[in-house]
Amino acid sequence: MIEDATTTISVLQPKPTVLSIHYRRYALIMLFLVYMLNFVDRQIVNILAEPIKRELGLADWQLGSLTGLSFAIFYATLALPIARWAERANRVRIIALSAITWSFFTATCGVAQNFTQLFLARVGVGVGEAGCTPASQSLISDYTTREKRASALAFFSMGIPAGSLVGMVVGGLIADKLGWRASFALVGVPGIILGLLAYFTLPEPRDSSFAASEAQNAPTLKEALHELGKNRTYFWLTVAMVAMSFGIFSNLAFQSSFFLRNHANGLSDLAIRLNDLTGIQLGATGFLGTVLGLIIGIFGAAGTWLGGWSTDRALRSNLNAYATIPAAAALCLPFALFATYLTSDTVAALCLLSLPMLLQSIYYGPIFAAVQSLVRPRTRATATAIFLLFANLIGLGLGPLSVGLISDLLAPSLGSGDAIRWGLISTSLVYVLAAAAFMIARKSIKQDIVS
Repeated sequence: MIEDATTTISVLQPKPTVLSIHYRRYALIMLFLVYMLNFVDRQIVNILAEPIKRELGLADWQLGSLTGLSFAIFYATLALPIARWAERANRVRIIALSAITWSFFTATCGVAQNFTQLFLARVGVGVGEAGCTPASQSLISDYTTREKRASALAFFSMGIPAGSLVGMVVGGLIADKLGWRASFALVGVPGIILGLLAYFTLPEPRDSSFAASEAQNAPTLKEALHELGKNRTYFWLTVAMVAMSFGIFSNLAFQSSFFLRNHANGLSDLAIRLNDLTGIQLGATGFLGTVLGLIIGIFGAAGTWLGGWSTDRALRSNLNAYATIPAAAALCLPFALFATYLTSDTVAALCLLSLPMLLQSIYYGPIFAAVQSLVRPRTRATATAIFLLFANLIGLGLGPLSVGLISDLLAPSLGSGDAIRWGLISTSLVYVLAAAAFMIARKSIKQDIVS
């Protein structure tokens, strides 16, 4: 995938600097690592939710706001102005500054003494991460041709499951030994180092004269919104992205809480068996974090690769693949999640979880590649930012909060275990809406692709 990547040359003059294949490969790997740490810092709070809840005395709706709303408010709203900046400025510097900022605030979470302080620290994480995705996807679209774009963006998107794996495993293991505060502090440091490395080594295809030309020719926000507003496929892909984000972030936010509340004895038994077989001693949180991390990481990465690879192959004969492949995966997701959450056997539940983790990752490459292809090159960062504005504000901001509210509502009658179970099951139905939106987008995608 990375070996065959070639740089897309803009029609504007002067032309951007052409990068060697080895430099492009390095750049894609670096962006993957940055995105991976993005999700380490974003998702680590999920495995730490239960110890945070106990120490700070939080309700489930507060946990939901920490994993979603606090992060999403500023992440979503700042992504657009930063993307407008990225259309004109050096994208590498934006990405590097973002990584340093979110890593600093992640470490700050470890010293929070109450809900308000932790909420504000998570807001800071969202502020930092707002600059990563639009600028990174714009860069990748300059590094690659349209024929390789789905694969390249799928490789970049593998940072999501990889980051979730590292966040779950490392967060859980550190929490077992040193507590949840140390987990936040220690995972923040690598992002600062990587941000500095990206600043000094990551290539920006635009040279200084090209950047000046881009700044003069970049569309105004009004022009960009007009271009996007008349694109029917872009609208329906945004609806699909919102629905997918709502379901995915709802489930990720409370998966560890679900298992710790409903399978505590089973997890303890498995941890004891692991100790008997290997001598490795893990508490319930450390064991669960390791297992969930491996499931999310391995099967999430497999789904992300599968989505990009299969889409690139299918695109040779049919552009509808951008929408058809993720639609099929979305339609299967509720059934896979129902089976996972309704089984009473701990081993079976963990094994069944691998299927939804694979299915929910298939759409990353196709949908991001489609968005990048639906607009002119000079509008790409803005298109991604607006796309993610709705996905994060509604999906990430309200998804986990909705599960928390449903759980708090049902807990008095069902107990905390069954309450979180039915909160997760009810929000999983949103994947049906995502599948429908993908299929509607399928009807117009051929005529709407422009780059």
